[in-house]
Amino acid sequence: MKAAYRNVMERNEQSLRVSLFQDNEFPASWHFHPQYELTYIIDSSGMRYIGDSVHNFREGDFVLVGANLPHSWKTVGVQTSMVQAVIIQWNENLLGDDWLLKPEFYKIKKMLELSARGIQFSGKTAARLKENIIALTVLPPFEKLMRFLELLNELSSKKEYSLLSSAGFKTNITTQDSDRISVIQSYVKNNIQTKIQLSEVAGLVGLTEVSFCRYFKKVHNKTFVTFLNEFRIAMACQLLIEKEFTVSEIGYQCGFNSISLFHRLFVRFIKMTPLEYRNSYKSI
Repeated sequence: MKAAYRNVMERNEQSLRVSLFQDNEFPASWHFHPQYELTYIIDSSGMRYIGDSVHNFREGDFVLVGANLPHSWKTVGVQTSMVQAVIIQWNENLLGDDWLLKPEFYKIKKMLELSARGIQFSGKTAARLKENIIALTVLPPFEKLMRFLELLNELSSKKEYSLLSSAGFKTNITTQDSDRISVIQSYVKNNIQTKIQLSEVAGLVGLTEVSFCRYFKKVHNKTFVTFLNEFRIAMACQLLIEKEFTVSEIGYQCGFNSISLFHRLFVRFIKMTPLEYRNSYKSI
């Protein structure tokens, strides 16, 4: 039985679902579905999990998730406004079983193949297409479908994107895996400022430390320590953009007891120093 399987479209629905999501937070746990999904964040910030990747997200985040790729968005910290996002979902046979085999849709087909790892489109692309994306939520069915195909065609013509999950990530996740990963993600999110003990996390999912390390590496294609450091660095990125705390204060808030370790890991994951990262956003 597959993990947290959510067939998000009923049989009698239209072939394309476009919804304006508004709530206090994203309710879904780590899950997957056979539909492709495009998510554009209008207003919110937090952590985004796609396969074995963890990154911060904020306003303007624009991501394509492939069929059956586990994913979830989680708000972090105090939210000053409601979560708002446009979520577009569609089945592979959107225009019939063989539509992607036609030469007119070759670029779209290649993009959807890449979406098996998750695709984040650049901020420049997202900003340019924002009005078109939001407009899809109110268009009548036929015009919505035509505009959506135009959107896919434009996205597939651009090279301004990054792949999120690693090539080695396995999508054959079980229901128990999904439940365990959701518990782990929530625990890390709620205890990020403290020293997280491996024994405590292992105990939460009913495993010994050795079994937990082996299990986590098998499911997530990385060690738990690497995952934890990625989460902390992603949270630091969010705080560097949104808050005026010093770099040292942000390091401590994200659970780093050593600021030199914080700097070293930040450069390793982000390829620039925390101050350079903050200044790069101020110049936009």
